[in-house]
Amino acid sequence: MFRSIASTLSNCFKIPELKSRIWFTLGLLAVCRLLAVIRIPGLNGEALSHFFSTKGGDGGLLGMYNTFAGGAFEHCAIGSLGIMPYISATIIIQLLTAVVPQLSKLAREEGGRTQIIKYGRYLTVLLCLGQGIYFATSWLHPERQFPGLGDRLVLIDNTFAYYLVAVTIMTAGTMLLMWLGEQITERGIGNGVSLVITIGILARLPRAVRAAIDMFFPAGGMEANYHIFGTGLLLVILLVIVVGGVIAITQAQRKIPVQYAQRAVGRKMYAGGTSFMPLRVNYAGVMPIIFAQSILMFPQPVCSWFANTFSKTPFIADSFRSLAQTLNYGSWLYLVIYSGMILFFSYFWVATQFNEIQIADDLKKNGGYIPGVRPGQGTSDYLHHAMSRITLAGAIFLTVIATIPIILGRKLAIPPDVAQFFGGTSILIAVGVLLDTMRQVESHLMMRHYDGFLKKGKIRGRF
Repeated sequence: MFRSIASTLSNCFKIPELKSRIWFTLGLLAVCRLLAVIRIPGLNGEALSHFFSTKGGDGGLLGMYNTFAGGAFEHCAIGSLGIMPYISATIIIQLLTAVVPQLSKLAREEGGRTQIIKYGRYLTVLLCLGQGIYFATSWLHPERQFPGLGDRLVLIDNTFAYYLVAVTIMTAGTMLLMWLGEQITERGIGNGVSLVITIGILARLPRAVRAAIDMFFPAGGMEANYHIFGTGLLLVILLVIVVGGVIAITQAQRKIPVQYAQRAVGRKMYAGGTSFMPLRVNYAGVMPIIFAQSILMFPQPVCSWFANTFSKTPFIADSFRSLAQTLNYGSWLYLVIYSGMILFFSYFWVATQFNEIQIADDLKKNGGYIPGVRPGQGTSDYLHHAMSRITLAGAIFLTVIATIPIILGRKLAIPPDVAQFFGGTSILIAVGVLLDTMRQVESHLMMRHYDGFLKKGKIRGRF
């Protein structure tokens, strides 16, 4: 097995184009990691980093954001906002495109997609400014967000200058991450934005291993709260089940048989035949979870901001404060909303990306049909019904996997650093993105007649 892995990796570097794409991707991902550790001038990132390392973060909103930003928030780094504002802007633009006729018409026009992407970038800047102000405020008043942190984080005395420097630099950092992600997608391997998130998640792995060891073998001779043959064994089993389930669902597909009739085009005669149309069970991939995470990062800070703004009106302030507490990361209301949003975005992504009407028209034009199904509208209805059923299975799976780490961290008191990997969300994103990247590498290898990582749709034991 290991010899086969080494042989495949060696083949990757025998193809000049693939080799350049791999090195290009690794180089830009290294730049992304630098953005997560280079601190903003005038901020004491070392104190906050020490707080997160000793307390393990709170596992709440900022702790979750810190995870997806690759630890940039705790370092008070240039890339503290991460790539999430860009993803949030993309979600908003896609929703508006579906409901606003002008944007829908623009998307179908020549050059319209470029204009819509430009709107998304403008919106990204606005979201960065709003979110940057919230982050800058949390650093300016750390006692509100980080109980027990006695050190001063902001070393700039002029408040206006501090906000100007911090917000501007964080906004520029996010825009740079967005540009790097687009460059990876265009000139590298894999989806750039997804890889930026994945590399941030994997950067937290050493701390998760350290926290897992401390769970069973605490320092200073203290008694362990968890038993290695009890909780430890269950976590390992859960990890194996989650990773196996993610790979199985990601690779799973329903094959729709398609029959092509014999037809003549000009003087050429094309023979008929039988093929399959693969419908992926998890068609949306990791996007529903990323969408849901991005949107749910806003309600709590907005409510907290309103509570502070209306502090002189106790009733309004208490109402917003109570709502912010109810929407706290890990609460039952949060879990319900989070699960519902994953289900919604699973269908939303399929509805926007899977066009059964166009597929049915293309089949009809090329003389193809599904046995037992009428061409045209009948084929479209059949594909819609089939895709709806398998999307439901994929969406339920995504929901279960995504809520496991929240339940482990909040309800079973597993350290957040451990729960994010032994649960599901981080594993789901990492495994899904890595599989997608492997498929792209596989396509380059197969075109040059090299053996790849995947064979007949199944993983060949290379993990």
